[in-house]
Amino acid sequence: MFKSKIKQKKVKLIIQRIKQSSSWQGCLLLSAILLLSSSYAVYAQEPTQDLQSITGELRVGLDTLWVVLTSVLVIFMNAGFAMLETGFCRRKNAVNLLSKNLIVFAISTIAFWIIGFGLMFGDGNGIIGLQGFFLGGADNSPAVNQAYIGVYSSLNWTGVPLSAKFLFQVAFAGTAATIVSGAVAERIKFIDFILFSFFLVAIIYPLVGHWIWGGGWLQQAGFHDFAGSTVVHSVGGWSALTGAIILGPRLGKYQTDGGIIPLPGHNLSIATLGCFILWIGWFGFNPGSTMAVNQDIARIAVVTNLAAASGGITATISSWILAGKPDLSLTINGILSGLVSITASCSMVSYSSAVTIGALAGILVVFAVYLSDTLKIDDPVGAVSVHLVNGIWGTIAVGLFADSNITNNPDVAGLFSSGSLHLLGVQLLGIISVGITVLFSSILFWNILKVTFGLRVSPEEEYLGLDIGEHGMEAYNGFLEVDN
Repeated sequence: MFKSKIKQKKVKLIIQRIKQSSSWQGCLLLSAILLLSSSYAVYAQEPTQDLQSITGELRVGLDTLWVVLTSVLVIFMNAGFAMLETGFCRRKNAVNLLSKNLIVFAISTIAFWIIGFGLMFGDGNGIIGLQGFFLGGADNSPAVNQAYIGVYSSLNWTGVPLSAKFLFQVAFAGTAATIVSGAVAERIKFIDFILFSFFLVAIIYPLVGHWIWGGGWLQQAGFHDFAGSTVVHSVGGWSALTGAIILGPRLGKYQTDGGIIPLPGHNLSIATLGCFILWIGWFGFNPGSTMAVNQDIARIAVVTNLAAASGGITATISSWILAGKPDLSLTINGILSGLVSITASCSMVSYSSAVTIGALAGILVVFAVYLSDTLKIDDPVGAVSVHLVNGIWGTIAVGLFADSNITNNPDVAGLFSSGSLHLLGVQLLGIISVGITVLFSSILFWNILKVTFGLRVSPEEEYLGLDIGEHGMEAYNGFLEVDN
């Protein structure tokens, strides 16, 4: 009888706690209780179990569920990249684009598990992590490991288990590698792309990531990149730029008299589908970076959506003015540019600032695409214009638009909020440092591959298409294909 009264008292206390919460928090707590009812039943049989411990475990369970779900959204972005890049390229290279976008996440997962995660988040020094390879070592999270004996101190701010942290971060690492695929499309050997992807995720990405997210020197200096405008998109963009330049343009793209021959993609339907998948996936990318269920996730989602929408609108208008017709491919890239540009600051800026950031990104991408052709840098999908140019712009935007009223931190305030140039200066330092590092390391490895394997397929293979030459199959068997 006494135990029954204790159980009833605990249930009443939990209900009272729910009533005191805001409506959405109450719903989440109630959902968590229903999902974990079996666990609660066990605790209810232990009259000495502290209520705070029970709700704490429910909170960890709910946060873990959130992180896993958003990880799946980010991983599903690989499907978006596959559709986008394949649609933007010619039919004779469709299998090659699909193969690259499929294998790259497999390669990234193994590379990040073996060495990348440890280099990025393992305890070490301001330059690189030195522990935690093969996902070894205990977790530092106080919610998981009360002893604090782990080797991933830079991730102890989130209470989810180490496995959830890894799943979320490997999804980001795979995205950085996927960016390269589109810029080097239709002329690179499959083996070279695989090897470069492994190198990028194992070494380049985690090195820079440690500086910014792993407790490294840029993070200590006050550099801010909430969800990866620099860590993910600029790193992938710099690597893509060097690959496109070293490979050279596709055959027939640029004439000796300076003329530019359009090589249009074969299927804008699946490219548009890819854009929608990426747009949806970004709601895992940005809100998921909280790695917890809190009041910020809905606001971050709205900020993300506003930037994407404004980027798509301004890119459409810009292309309409410059070319006389609204260009669907630039509308797609405008939306993606808005998403890339807001990724660094999505937790720090107001709704109006998000619209401004995205709108400028949509204009920038149009001019960047035209500039690439002027410089004879052949980027079939506009990856450099989207991810590098707007990764840089998004990082600068933190130093301009970060609002201390939103961050609740006077040190995280941009020029327009505080009148101070300090944060903007730190952001520029990070952009330059990351750019130089990724440029040097990627140029080095691209050239090693060029000497050892040869980067580019033969002219005959390029003319006939990489689907036949590299894979021995066609994406659309039975269709006649001559030039495209």
